[in-house]
Amino acid sequence: MRLLLVEDKDSFRRLLVQALAGPNWEVLAVGDPLEALAALERGAFGVLVTDLRLPGMSGLELLKRAKRLHPGLRIVLMSAFGEPKDIVEAIHCGADDFLPKPFDLDHFLAVLDRLSGLSEAPAPDPREPWVTCSVATRELDRALIRAADGDAPALFLGERGVGRHRAARRLHTLRKAQAPFKAMSAASLGIDGLGERLLTLLQGGTAFLAELDELPAASLPGLLRTLEHPAAQGLRWMAAARSLDALPEALHLRLGVLCFTLPPLRERKEDVLPLFRQFLEAAAQAQGRAAPLVERHAERELLQRPWPSNVQELAWCASQALQASPGPILNTVPTAGRDASILCLPWPAPAPLETMLKAVEGAAEDLLLRRALEASGRDPSQAAAALGLTLRAFNQRLREHGIPLEAGG
Repeated sequence: MRLLLVEDKDSFRRLLVQALAGPNWEVLAVGDPLEALAALERGAFGVLVTDLRLPGMSGLELLKRAKRLHPGLRIVLMSAFGEPKDIVEAIHCGADDFLPKPFDLDHFLAVLDRLSGLSEAPAPDPREPWVTCSVATRELDRALIRAADGDAPALFLGERGVGRHRAARRLHTLRKAQAPFKAMSAASLGIDGLGERLLTLLQGGTAFLAELDELPAASLPGLLRTLEHPAAQGLRWMAAARSLDALPEALHLRLGVLCFTLPPLRERKEDVLPLFRQFLEAAAQAQGRAAPLVERHAERELLQRPWPSNVQELAWCASQALQASPGPILNTVPTAGRDASILCLPWPAPAPLETMLKAVEGAAEDLLLRRALEASGRDPSQAAAALGLTLRAFNQRLREHGIPLEAGG
């Protein structure tokens, strides 16, 4: 994992770099906060460790600017002169920990190991758009706001792709926005349930079990033991299923304390166009271009479709429509439905051969990433493994293509 260390004292900076030597950390150590900001603008880091007092800019200001660049960045602040008000402000602005100097190096490494684990379960971006235009989604949002006052387990019901993952992230953000959030496919759980390390790193956060009705029968005892584990009591539990009838009673009783039903997209037409524009803008931003204007007849066509795969299909449609519309106007949308045996790519804009080949390669990579994500039940760990990528590399490619990790659910 990449770590950015900002410490203006040369001797102490060298000491920390030496302590971090090994295969777990790729360290960039600098003494100038402006140099640190330039590094953050060039690429992503998993953890930022910075002194509070720096030349030209305080560690608090660096923290705020770093969070604007990378909202999910984990940050540790260090200082020999930290006042309580500084610590409170740092935590309020998103610092994960504060280390008073001098500190024990073993403790320093333990803090970083915990943050490394938390990077596997980042908090959702609280700025993530949340569309509530239909009566059904407005009622759902009011129910989620009421539910945010407690920590009761929540079960999200509905067809695959209606947005159950997104609704779970919304509830998590309302409860504790900066806490870790880990989504897992229930079908991927082994006979031992969730490991103790995962339960430990998720303390104070949320564990979300997708497609709970697809949990293998052999995995049920292990999951029930996990839910009774002392470490599991410090988590907020959420899950998704098609219906209550599809769940064993033991899981219904433990995870269905609160139940929220999400209707299919065809029953909430008011949400179709806002969601489509949201996906279109995200995909256009990832390509460094302005989102095209959607013509009225294309909007009418979008509203007339039944969307059997719900929000997932709408996200795919927006991506494909953007690929097929290089200009400022989007006047056609892809035909509904996808043949899993055919990889359909848009014809690139006329250009030199090498340029067109790169465009085709980018479009193919986009579709392959989306297909792997859907085939894994939107489990990023499984999708990354299937493609032979590390989880970090997979997530980076999703960001490059503007592919939302949880387009539906």
